[in-house]
Amino acid sequence: MTKDTDEPVFKPVKPQDRAARTHAAAMEIIDAEADARQSKTERLRAARLKMEAEQGPPEPATKPRATPKRTKFIKV
Repeated sequence: MTKDTDEPVFKPVKPQDRAARTHAAAMEIIDAEADARQSKTERLRAARLKMEAEQGPPEPATKPRATPKRTKFIKV
């Protein structure tokens, strides 16, 4: 039973390689979330436009009547 001592048990990992893998994984997650958000936005926009088309144009909003401001009278 001879053992080769020339090869290390664990291979050293460069910090740049580890950072690159982490960056790639993070970018995949971010891209997946962006795609999901975009598809949800398109789906909701289509539903809103369909609902607005069925309802017709909205009625114009009436402005509330302005109440006159009260003034203080000073007795002389």
